[in-house]
Amino acid sequence: MICSAKRKVLDGLNKRYIYGRVPLLHTIVFLVEMAVAARIAAKFNTYYAERPVLTTMVTNAVLGGVADTVAQLITAFRTRRPLANGDEFLSIEIPDFDKNKVPAAGELGYARNTSPSFDFERLTRFMSYGFLMAPLQFQWFGFLSRAFPLTKMNPTAPVFKRVAFDQLIFAPFGLACFFTYMTIAEGGGRRALTNKFRDVYLPTLKANFVLWPAVQILNFRVIPIQFQIPFVSTVGIAWTAYLSLTNSAEEAQ
Repeated sequence: MICSAKRKVLDGLNKRYIYGRVPLLHTIVFLVEMAVAARIAAKFNTYYAERPVLTTMVTNAVLGGVADTVAQLITAFRTRRPLANGDEFLSIEIPDFDKNKVPAAGELGYARNTSPSFDFERLTRFMSYGFLMAPLQFQWFGFLSRAFPLTKMNPTAPVFKRVAFDQLIFAPFGLACFFTYMTIAEGGGRRALTNKFRDVYLPTLKANFVLWPAVQILNFRVIPIQFQIPFVSTVGIAWTAYLSLTNSAEEAQ
């Protein structure tokens, strides 16, 4: 009974749009995530001082969720055609008014009135990946800071060494972990994993080398160590959204 009522509420929210284009449920989830992220940011120093690893794990999970929600918003926005009278603030799917007949695939009105529902399972996968990878990132950033300490006499050389190690060792490894985890979590087997590495791993790694060296130079040179992973995760909202779109596109194929 409770599950049925919950599903009915979610279905109703999935059929409602702001100004005919922006999905209401996606927007609600995004605002909730941003509120949680703001709460963590306000108390971050206190939480980090008490439990640094757990704080990093929770922060990573929340920001990973924000990134995937942004990706799902982009997908839903792209596939949603605006209503003819697009000035309505809150629109409802036409099938709500004609419950006797919902347009089938290929029929007039189907493309306009059908857009992806919010995928909570996909959101959970991204949040759990960020949560589980955080301890490894924590240890890696600690290793870099110990192996290449910044000095007043020569602060630049250690930064570039950190970036080189990070991009040549951890970045390829991290992407491999990401695609492996997502494929297995989606129920894919060895063949699906092989296809994903063949089709998207190298292009994604090349995109990584375009964005992240500059970000990491700033990160290692300016940002205090306790904020380095949150900084990477914050900048990584756009990157993770890109990964989410890439992964979901490959899954659809």
